[in-house]
Order: sequence, then structure tokens, then C-alpha cells
Amino acid sequence: MQTIRAAVCYETKNPLVIEQIQLAAPEGRAVEITLKACAICHSDIAYAEGAWGDIGDPVVFGHEAAGVISRVGDAVSGYGGGDHVIVTVMRSCGTCAHCGTGAPTSCDNPSALSPLSTSDGAPIVQAMNSGAFAEKVVVDQSQIAKIPETMPFDAASLLACGVITGVGAVGNSAALRAGQDVVVIGAGGVGLNAIQGARLAGARRIVAVDVVPEKLEDAKTFGATDGVLATDPAPWDRASALTGRGADAVFVTVGAIQAHATAVNYLAPGGKAMIVGMPPDGAMADFEPVAIAGAGHGIIGAKMGDTVLARDIPWLSDLYTQGRLQLDELISGRWSLDQINDAIADTKSGTARRNVIIF
Repeated sequence: MQTIRAAVCYETKNPLVIEQIQLAAPEGRAVEITLKACAICHSDIAYAEGAWGDIGDPVVFGHEAAGVISRVGDAVSGYGGGDHVIVTVMRSCGTCAHCGTGAPTSCDNPSALSPLSTSDGAPIVQAMNSGAFAEKVVVDQSQIAKIPETMPFDAASLLACGVITGVGAVGNSAALRAGQDVVVIGAGGVGLNAIQGARLAGARRIVAVDVVPEKLEDAKTFGATDGVLATDPAPWDRASALTGRGADAVFVTVGAIQAHATAVNYLAPGGKAMIVGMPPDGAMADFEPVAIAGAGHGIIGAKMGDTVLARDIPWLSDLYTQGRLQLDELISGRWSLDQINDAIADTKSGTARRNVIIF
């Protein structure tokens, strides 16, 4: 065991507590990473506020991180000390049916024992198998991917969740083709990356929809061709007027249930509504099945952009190196671990693209 500093959540909706905790040594397929950066995702905030149930035991959140491998278990292959890597939530066994067919985000055996404990030995939950609001993490080797040593850690950390979720939802989950029309509901961190994904895929029209006018202008700097206020009467009619026929794919990147309930309204015949954002447990959206069947619409869940780390991270890293994927522009602020509660409050304000904790 070694002692590290971490931001611990002891009670739902309460501020995180910066304190010393214990981290177990990596064994078997586990890898220890000394973190350099961890971005704050809205999923961390929703989890900490009880959106998916009470937290129970103390928890360390954080799952969008990058750093340097400092130790490896005796069964690790392909990685060694000094490697620069990202750290993701996507733990996969590599042997189940989903992993075997190239769908590790749907692994049947993703859970692991937490390597975290309090100073007196009480268990701490490693949220989303990551626990990256901490100086170091110990995770399974399936959760990491190498990045170029020249790549800044703050930019690289965004690849671990927000970028692969947004870009991947477009290219992997929706399999968008060049020339198709897209609507992206929500111009936050994931939404901006869905917009980037649509631009990279060659979409004809990319219509951003948000409740904040400034975010619509922001979206255009990432590739949106048009913006529609979600608060307008029937915003789907305005979006359809821009495309001329409705969207081939609409990406709901926010957790607001009303956005999910109205997503199919934006679609052209045969279009797909991609459910990317995560509403709270129990939130329900109503659909009219006959209308969906009659128009040939699809409603599809997109988990972590159906990402395959070994395939997608080298591609995205290279796009960044070429200047074709905007990552630095996504960072709104850089904060220390001691400032994490302020960084979370700033993220909740709705104006930040991504706030990053720098270690």
C-alpha cells in the first residue's frame, strides 16, 4: 500500500474532501499510473449528486485522465514504466462474446475490486473503475491506451471520455456517411465532440441545438453550420428547414429528459436518434411507436462511442497532431486538486466546455 492524495466523496451532494488515502500495488493485469491531468465530466457530477442512486461507501470519482505508467503487474503485456497513456472507464475482459466481437464497451465482466481504502483501512469505491480524482490510479490494462509523448496531458485526458463518446457516437455508433445531415442536441463537452465527429465524417449540415445562445456560436467554431435555440417553439421545424428534410442522425448529448423525448422530431424518414447523454435513473421519455415505425426511425443507445481503444486512440491522437481535432480549444480552465470543488461548481454553471485538474 502507498499513500496518495485524492478527492473523496463521503455523502451525496456534499463537497469532496481532499485527504490522504491508501492505494494498493498493481497485481496481475493491473497498471499504476501517476496522473498528470484529469478532466471533470458531467457524469462524475451526476453520480456524486445521486442521479444513479446513493453512493453508499466513500467514493473517488474521476474517469477522464492521462498520465505516466509508474508500475505494472506481473501479467501486463505491451506496456511498461514511463509510457504515456490515457485512463478510461472501459474495463474489458477480452474473452466474453462482446469483447470477442469488437464491442468491449459492452463487456460482460467489467467490474473489479477497488484498490482504494481510507487511512484506517475502510473500503473506498473506485468510481467507474477509475477513481482518477487522485494523484495515482491502479486500473486494468484494458482501460489504458498509449499516446504520443509529445502530446500535452491536459489535451490527452479529454480523449478518455468526452472526445471518444462524441466523435465515436458519430463515426462508430451511427456510422455517419459523408453528405448526411446531423442535429446535435447540447453544445457542451460531448456535444462539441459530436459536432467535430460530424465535421470529420463529412456531414453536409451540422445543426447545433442548445438553450444558451452563446453555446450555439461556440459550436460553430467546432464545425456546426447552423444553430437553433432549444427554447424556440418547435425547434425541430427550424432545424428541418435548414436541412431541407430533417436529419439523418440526431445526437442527444445531454441528460435532460425533454431532449430525449423530442429527439425523433428532428429526424428525416429513415433517420436515427442516438442516445448519448445519461439522464437520471427513473427518468422516462414517451414515444409514439406508430410514428417511429411509419417513418422507419431508429432509437439507438451509444455507449462511450462504441470505442475500441487500440483502434481509435491512435487515430484521434494523430488527428490532434495534424491540427484536425480540436482539443486545446475544449479546455475552459485548469485547476489544482485543492480547487476541485470550485472547478465542479464552474462546470455545473453550464458555461464551461471542459475543466481539467492538473497534478
